[in-house]
Amino acid sequence: MTLLQKEKCALVVVDMQEAFRHVIPDFSKIVSQIAALIEGCKILKVPILLTEQYPKGLGHTVEEIMKVIPEDCPIYEKTSFSCCGAEEFLEKLSSIGANQILVCGIETHICVSQTAHDLIEKGFQVHLIADCVSSRYPENKLIGIEKLKQAGAILSSAEMALFEMMRSSSHPCFKQIQTLVKSL
Repeated sequence: MTLLQKEKCALVVVDMQEAFRHVIPDFSKIVSQIAALIEGCKILKVPILLTEQYPKGLGHTVEEIMKVIPEDCPIYEKTSFSCCGAEEFLEKLSSIGANQILVCGIETHICVSQTAHDLIEKGFQVHLIADCVSSRYPENKLIGIEKLKQAGAILSSAEMALFEMMRSSSHPCFKQIQTLVKSL
């Protein structure tokens, strides 16, 4: 099944760090989209994992994201481009029991791409949240998305993913999610 099933999902937020604020053209929009997606996942009780690429040099996760992540949200430091290079990240992902992974963050053609490729290779179903990824250059974002699509990632959007996980307007969180997506 390629539709998201809430109880089988986890959200991975890749490297939304301060150093990228002035080099990613649509950074504020991506941050806002990801913050809303995180809020939706919190409402739906979907586990969330964050990574930081070499925070000593690139800074930590931006404040706008830090304000909305759950207190118990793990943040994994890494030097490999793929999140899967951080052993603790893979251990946590395995312990959650999710097999559908929503992936968002930056940069699409490097860390997001390598993470998604590794997750696909490990048997996870990757849902690339295309309105929640970016790169310094638009062509790299497009190439990254296309390569991931060819590798088997399923393209989605923040709104699409949140509504898929609810399946119906009779879901108890529908009104909250509906209000949230109006901000997207």
